[in-house]
Amino acid sequence: MPQQPPIRSTPTRPSRPDASMSLLTNVMDHSLDDGYAEAAARKKAAGEGGLPKTLRARLGLALGLVLAALVVTVGAAQARVAAPVVAKEREELIDRIDRESGTADKLEKSVDQLRDDVTTRQREALKHTGDSGQADLVGILSGAVEVHGPGVKLVVNDAKEASTGGDGNPRETSGFSDTGRVRDRDMQRVVNGLWESGAEAISINGQRLTALSAIRAAGDAILVDNKPLVPPYTVLAVGDGQRLSTRFQDSADGLYLHALQENYGIRTAISAEDDVRLPAAPSVIVRTAEPRTGKGTS
Repeated sequence: MPQQPPIRSTPTRPSRPDASMSLLTNVMDHSLDDGYAEAAARKKAAGEGGLPKTLRARLGLALGLVLAALVVTVGAAQARVAAPVVAKEREELIDRIDRESGTADKLEKSVDQLRDDVTTRQREALKHTGDSGQADLVGILSGAVEVHGPGVKLVVNDAKEASTGGDGNPRETSGFSDTGRVRDRDMQRVVNGLWESGAEAISINGQRLTALSAIRAAGDAILVDNKPLVPPYTVLAVGDGQRLSTRFQDSADGLYLHALQENYGIRTAISAEDDVRLPAAPSVIVRTAEPRTGKGTS
């Protein structure tokens, strides 16, 4: 039997690492700081990094720093100088306001004294005519004096759901787009109804009404003698309290106010009072016109 040759083992060749694996190992072993350090070293070698090397560049940098410091210094100095001036102007303005307020107070006191003097002279003049009580009556009817006595208190307020737009059903008869707000026409009817029911003197939110008073509207605000009022509107009327209240509620204007409450949610409350106090009207000036006669008239 022939003998077989011995089997020789061939040594295996070690495997070569993968290229991607080598790149990953390089990234993990060497951080990015080495790259930045190398770039900085190249710039330094080329003379591109650090402070300026030439004298002109250094002078330019120094000049820029000096200018920046000068601007900051000048701004701080101006602010320090202007502060006392602003404070002085503020104090002068406050002093001026105080002086003008004092002058207004003196003028108001003078008006009150002149009003009292006019009232006294009216009474003295009427005493000579034999009718001493007519002066008080004239003052009450004209609104020139304060009055108090039994009467009624009527509070009229907007509806809780009142809005500033026209989302609700309009009051077609009055031309109002917002039915939940009290209007100047409503207050006119309330006041006229109280006069017709026997009121001797009336005020709205402390504003005394006279024969010359006007109730108007400016936007959504109600004006009484050009002074704006805000709701709720408190109407005080001097008269026979219970009788005045009953007569007003039974009148056409009282029924109109009740209809506003029922249909549009306007809130109202009326009560008889034992004593209500009304201030005097700020000013009562009556102007009359007279025909012009003589030459030059047409």
